[in-house]
Parts: sequence; structure tokens; C-alpha cells
Amino acid sequence: MSNTNSAYGASGVDIDAKMNALARAKKAIARTHTAGVVGAWGSFGGLFASPGKNHLLVSSADGVGTKLKVAVRAGRHDTVGQDIVNHCVNDILVQGATPLFFLDYIGMGRIDQAVIAQLIQGLCKACRENGCALIGGETAELPELYPESEYDLVGTIIGSVPRKDLITGRDIRAGDVLIGLPSSGLHTNGYSLARAVVFRKAQLECGDRFPGTRQTVADVLLAVHRSYLKPVSALMKKVRIRGMAHITGGGFPDNLPRVLPRTLNAVIDRSTWTPPPVFQFIQETGGVAVDEMYRVFNMGIGMVIAVRPDDESRALAALKASGEKAVVIGRIEKGRGVAVLC
Repeated sequence: MSNTNSAYGASGVDIDAKMNALARAKKAIARTHTAGVVGAWGSFGGLFASPGKNHLLVSSADGVGTKLKVAVRAGRHDTVGQDIVNHCVNDILVQGATPLFFLDYIGMGRIDQAVIAQLIQGLCKACRENGCALIGGETAELPELYPESEYDLVGTIIGSVPRKDLITGRDIRAGDVLIGLPSSGLHTNGYSLARAVVFRKAQLECGDRFPGTRQTVADVLLAVHRSYLKPVSALMKKVRIRGMAHITGGGFPDNLPRVLPRTLNAVIDRSTWTPPPVFQFIQETGGVAVDEMYRVFNMGIGMVIAVRPDDESRALAALKASGEKAVVIGRIEKGRGVAVLC
């Protein structure tokens, strides 16, 4: 049925535009499908083969947050699709899980087929890179709930881990080494503060050069939240990882305690790495206290891995072989289950 003279269309919802956008994305979505996918895309529910009774399913859901407002401002929407997939991959990776399939939610004030195409392009790119099938989701046109030019993007991931390989952090002990893997920028956290400093206080625009870099503001703020799946998977084949923390909202103080036994502290030496220019600019221009910066942002470290001291050199060598510039950023000490930043 055409949307012409449609009462629903007059109320602000264009069914045809939505269905046309999804139909054009069908081939790209199909290219993400892995051996576990059962049936074709487009049914009411996505089907995926069970990984087996000796595996645990691991799930996570998250959103891109107000980074989406930067995407709208810049008119670039493919990177945020990659962001949400990679973010979710990292969240289950800390428990030793690899991704099986992904579901997305896109809510818009008014369907924009070009924007949907870019979003799905990004989702599919990241799914292919992570060996993760995009098997379903929801695209909703919700006038009056979302502003016409804006949208929300949320993802849910399901992965699996052999029960014997589950990583919980329970066997972290005093003396363990903490290895940090570099982030690719702000990732998907702290954008309300970042936007306030960059756009309102500093009066910069997306096409301006970001201070301290050779990139534009849009390039810096829309840098893709990287996936740690490949280097961490390679590392798990070489050493036993005792615990991992994805440094997202809440930074070091809130994320590290999620994997710490209550009798131990994670002591982080901030002198072991230099935060990239984007963090330095936000801190100095925004007059943000150092401790708050480490609570809001990842400060250049997106994943923290705990290993035994005897495994430190092998772990660093394995990560280097994967192309990682890993650095030892701290140790585990007796304490009360908190992160201590020195």
C-alpha cells in the first residue's frame, strides 16, 4: 500500500519508507550471517543454533548515548553503528565469551532512509569483523517521542563461552599484573561532557581542526569504539586471563571493582601512559578535575586485563604480536574491592 493519502502517514508515520529502507539493507545483513544462523532474515524471530550444553550463553545490551548527537551534527551515521556492536562485543568478552548474534533497535522521529542505510552499513561492517550475525531488530518511527532529525540506537548481543573457560575475576589475587590496552578515543562514554566543552565552551564545529591533532572535530569525536575481540582471543590461547574490565561509563573507579574480589584493590599507576589529546583538551578547556576525568572517560585505556606475574612477559608478547601497544598499568593489592588511582 502506498503512503499517499494515508491517514497514518498524515500522523507522521511512513510505513513504506521504513520497509523500503530495510529491503535495501537485506543483502548487507545476509553477509553477516554465520554458520549458526538458521533460516532467512526477516521472520518475526531470529534463529540461531545452540552452541551446546557445555557452553554458557552471555548477553549484554547497551546504547550509543549522546554520541548520536555528534553524528547528527556531523551528518555521519555509519560509525555509530560500528560503535554499538563493538561496545557490546567487549562487554561479553570480559567474561571470555565470543559473539554469536546481534539485534539492533533504531528509533527515529521520522524515517530517513539515507540515515538508516548508513546505520545498517556500520552495524553490518562491525558484525562481519567480529564474526557476529545480525539476525534481527526493530526500526521504529515514533513522531513526538524523538525529535524529527534525531534517533536512538541500541544493541543486544548474545555470545557463548565454554563453561570451563568462563572468566569471572574470582581467582584474581594479590600480586597479579594489570595490563592496559589502548582505546581509540572516547569510545561511547562521556559525550554529554565532551559536547559541552567542545561545542559550547570552546565554540568548535565539526569541520574545525581538533586542537592537538591533525584531525577534524568530527573525526575525533566519531572515532569508532574499537573491538578487543581479536587481540584478547589470541591472548587467551597463550595465558590464563584472571579477570578483565571494559572501561566504559564510570571509568576506572566503577568498572574495575565489578571484577575484583572484595578483599583486593586494583592499584592503577597513571604515570604509565599518556592520555591522548582529546582527553587533555577536555580536561584543560573544561576545567575538569583529574579524578572526575578518570570517572567519566577511559582516558586512553579501553580494556584492563589481570594476569599472574609469571605470565606478564608472555601476555605482553602475545599482545604485541597481535599489533597491540599494551602496557602494564598497575597491580593487584590487598584491600577492600576498589580501584585506587595513583
